Amino acid sequence: MAKLVECIPNVSEGRRTEVIESIVGVIKEVPGVVLLDYSSDASHNRSVITMVGDPDSVGEAAFRLAKAARDNIDLNHHTGEHPRMGAIDVIPFVPIKEMSVAECVELSKKVGERIYNELSIPVFLYEESATAPHRKNLAAIRKGQFEGMAEKVKQDKWHPDYGNDEIHPTAGVVAVGARAPLVAFNINLGTSDITVADKIAKIIRESSGGLKYVKALGVMLEDRNIAQVSINMCNYEKTPLYRVFELVRAEAARYGVNIIGSEIIGLTPMGALIDTAEYYLKIENFSRAQVLENRLM
Repeated sequence: MAKLVECIPNVSEGRRTEVIESIVGVIKEVPGVVLLDYSSDASHNRSVITMVGDPDSVGEAAFRLAKAARDNIDLNHHTGEHPRMGAIDVIPFVPIKEMSVAECVELSKKVGERIYNELSIPVFLYEESATAPHRKNLAAIRKGQFEGMAEKVKQDKWHPDYGNDEIHPTAGVVAVGARAPLVAFNINLGTSDITVADKIAKIIRESSGGLKYVKALGVMLEDRNIAQVSINMCNYEKTPLYRVFELVRAEAARYGVNIIGSEIIGLTPMGALIDTAEYYLKIENFSRAQVLENRLM
C-alpha cells in the first residue's frame, strides 16, 4: 500500500483573502498532494491548512508553502491574538498510512534543512523531531514571539537546528516536526473579560498542572467581543474533548460565565467526536463497529 502523510502548516495570515488564496494555491500545483481543508481566523490572523499525500510530494508542497508565505507576509506589520514567530509558523507531519513516526521525523528534517538552505528561514525541530528535551514543546520554542526571537536565537540554548543566530528579517523562524494527530479545539465564553479565559487556560493545561496532553491559552476575539480558550488536544484518546469541555464549563461557572459555543479548527479524527457523542448521549454497550463509515472503510 502507498505511504500517506498528513501535513498541517499554520500560516500567519488570516485577514487578506487574496494573500491566503495565493499561498494555499501553491499546494494545488504539486502532483501527489490533496488539499483537504484550510480555514482562516481574522482575530487570530492565522490560517490552518491540511494536506495529505505521499511523503516526497507533501514535503515539496510544504517547502513551496513556506516560500509563498515568506514572499507574501511581513511579520513587522503583523498583529493577531495567536502567538507567532514565523510567516509560516509551524509545519507538522503526521503519519496516516504505512508511515511511522520515525519516517515523519526524517521527512521533517529533510524539509527543515531545505527551508533554511534555500529560503534563509531558520528552523527549529520540535515534538518527536526535537533535538533536545527543552525543544519538544512548541510553546517553549515560540515564547518571545517574532519580536523577541532575534535576541533569543543568540542564546546557546536556542540556536536554531538549521540556521545561524539571525532570524529572517520579515519571515522570522519556523518550527518543523513530527507528531501524532491532535485536535485544535476552541471554547468560546460569554464574556469579554480576557482574564477569565486566561485563568481557565492556566487551570486546564498540562504545563500548569492541569490535564495531561492539553495545551491552552486565553485569546480575545475582537470581532465578536468575546474571550476564548484556545486549546490543542495532543492526545484525544487519553484526554478526550468532553473532559476538557466539562472542566472549562465548571471553571467558567465560578465567574458567572457560560460557554456559548465551541469550534474545531481544521480536520479532526472521527474518533474524537465519537467519544464525545458516546459520553453525552450515554449510549450503553456502544461499539465503534456500529458507526456506518467505519464499516464502509
